[in-house]
Amino acid sequence: MAQEENRDRRAVYHPSMPFPSHLLTEDEDLVLDLRPHWWSLAPSGALLTVAVVLGLAALVTDWFKIIDIVVGLFVLGALGWFGINYVKWTTTNFVVTSERVISRRGIAAKHGIEIPLDRINTVFFSQTLFERIIGAGDLGIESAGEGGRQTFADIRKPNLVQNEIYRQVENLENRKLKRMGEAARGGAAVPSDSIPDKIAKLDQLRQQGAITDAEFEAKKKELLDRM
Repeated sequence: MAQEENRDRRAVYHPSMPFPSHLLTEDEDLVLDLRPHWWSLAPSGALLTVAVVLGLAALVTDWFKIIDIVVGLFVLGALGWFGINYVKWTTTNFVVTSERVISRRGIAAKHGIEIPLDRINTVFFSQTLFERIIGAGDLGIESAGEGGRQTFADIRKPNLVQNEIYRQVENLENRKLKRMGEAARGGAAVPSDSIPDKIAKLDQLRQQGAITDAEFEAKKKELLDRM
């Protein structure tokens, strides 16, 4: 099972030009560092290909001089558009860590958003038939707070990214519970109506069928948010 999860993670991980490690906190681990899917470069790449073909044709044929000039300008324009899109592609990060989801883009002027994992409510993705074939799609995240809903376009294998985000959310909740348990075993006073006790009672109700799994997870998240 662990080998399968690692294989899925490698399927979307993009290690070139990694997210700067100094932007991570001391106990934070980098899980996914993605560039946009290559399909985001396809329109400018296709135009550049057409421009290069026309440019080569202009070199080997005896066209009018004015046409040669127009073709040359067309090639320069297509090259410039592709170059701008490529720079945008290399300076765009979609990152999942053990604590946050981060989106950053830009070189001189930076634009970004950070969503703490413990504020994420829902992660969803959408793909057309063609996007399913090439492994691209859009990813949406609904979270508590001012940001509300955020949509990220041209994500590599969005279904696997969705699964990884949910996995990290669960891991974060488990770490919180573990720290609380360690504090209790260390002699810290834990009242009888503490959050771990409430979660344990909720789990008993779930096992007895008094509440559903969805109700248990929603209430557990609410209790953990109070910490």
